[in-house]
Amino acid sequence: MNPLVTCLCICGVTIALTWIASLVTREYSWVDRIWSISPVVYVWVFAAATGMTDARLVLMACLVTAWGARLTYNFARKGGYARGGEDYRWAALRKRMSPALYQVFNLLFISIYQNALILGITLPAWTVYAASPRAPLGIWDILIAVLFLALLTGETIADQQQWNFHQWKKSESAAGRTPSPTFLTTGLFRYSRHPNFFFEQSQWWAFYLFAIAATGSVFHWTLLFPVLLSLLFVGSTVFTEAISKQRHPEYVDYQAGTSAIVPWFPRRHQPTTETA
Repeated sequence: MNPLVTCLCICGVTIALTWIASLVTREYSWVDRIWSISPVVYVWVFAAATGMTDARLVLMACLVTAWGARLTYNFARKGGYARGGEDYRWAALRKRMSPALYQVFNLLFISIYQNALILGITLPAWTVYAASPRAPLGIWDILIAVLFLALLTGETIADQQQWNFHQWKKSESAAGRTPSPTFLTTGLFRYSRHPNFFFEQSQWWAFYLFAIAATGSVFHWTLLFPVLLSLLFVGSTVFTEAISKQRHPEYVDYQAGTSAIVPWFPRRHQPTTETA
């Protein structure tokens, strides 16, 4: 079977299962739970379709596997796979919508759109698979792989800094002390309010570069999907920060002095906040 058709079938089944699971459990993070798993499956489908003979596709699959393993681990340790491990933003959004409207949103955006986007960001593998002629694995592929791994390392560091901070907050609360500050402003978070968002989407832009290396052409229709992923992160950032400002009035000062997503030097006169 054509690997793209295989992936479309897998995506269709995944859409149905995540939607049904959300209705049965009344939890709406099922797409979040498979976000780090489905891309690994899709890219290996393309690699397997060549009989594992295309070095570039095997390299791409290995990189996405490393990405997926790290993200799955981080999601698991935060309780994302546990019962009741729903993303807090879905609960916040339900308060702003009628039950009927939220169920439409659940079907069209959470279940269908997000699953389609998950497949879409892996489709540079389809561009590589379908390329004719296909350039052999070369120095550009190695450089892209190094870039991908550097971005993966950056996201790992950002997530670990966030994890350490929240563990510190828990220990402070358990000791009867009020944590201060209440949100992370040091490390990579001194240069970006959401460095993990930056590194996450940048990895999929780097992944698209393999399509360029394979074909020698810059523009392919699969470029649409890293663009859509970035737009999703823009929307997520706006919504997340609206919640943060409600919880932490001082977050406005942090916004004024720190880049939203792309890491950059802090602006002057930013209030200094230090963690223990």
